[in-house]
Amino acid sequence: MEIIPAIDLKGGECVRLLQGDMEKATVFSNDPVETAKRWEAEGATRLHVVDLDGAFKGKPENRAVIESIVDALHIPVQVGGGIRDLETIDYYIESGIDRVILGTIAQKSPELVIKACEHFHERIVVGIDAKDGKVAIQGWAELTSESAMELAAEYEDYGVAAIIYTDISKDGMMEGPNLEATRELALSVDIPIIASGGVSSLNDIKGLLPLEKDGVEGVITGKAIYSGALDLNAAIKLARGYEVKGAH
Repeated sequence: MEIIPAIDLKGGECVRLLQGDMEKATVFSNDPVETAKRWEAEGATRLHVVDLDGAFKGKPENRAVIESIVDALHIPVQVGGGIRDLETIDYYIESGIDRVILGTIAQKSPELVIKACEHFHERIVVGIDAKDGKVAIQGWAELTSESAMELAAEYEDYGVAAIIYTDISKDGMMEGPNLEATRELALSVDIPIIASGGVSSLNDIKGLLPLEKDGVEGVITGKAIYSGALDLNAAIKLARGYEVKGAH
């Protein structure tokens, strides 16, 4: 299972939000590039970057910082936040981004996602953010009536590289991921699932590992590695099958 560190960008700084609330942002670093290089040095094989300003405004707002991160790293980078058209997807992929994450647009304009999959094979990831099982869009500001499983099923046969599933109620709360909901989603589709939200310890990583057989291929971690609650390198080793101190 791939352990993927997250960098959330707000005003060019590396921040973490509490349950998606832009008013509850904690700044962890004003140098996202150095932060990205740190996670690569600790063994990360992929980086997850979210343009939070972009997610709320509906268009990319941190392009320059994202390009600097990509230029500084040797590992693939996936980016989401405010990506609403094919031109922006093309721009990011031409800039060296490995995968582009489509969230709000995946719920509002499925035809655009399908077209993107046709143009950019295996480079499109669908981000599904849910609260109480229902899909949230517009930077989590709007809750829809569609379930996460219903939305995932819409993309079953179009070549989506993965689905990132975030339980908003868990995100940034350090209370552990929603294992049951993640497992249910993974079993409902053949698309690989990347879990997100709530990871707080090595034990949470250990709890997720059995879901790999159900189709959960990765997990994104943010606040836990920034606060020091989770050692990224130890988590990566644990996911690779090594015995790690602190995992019970």
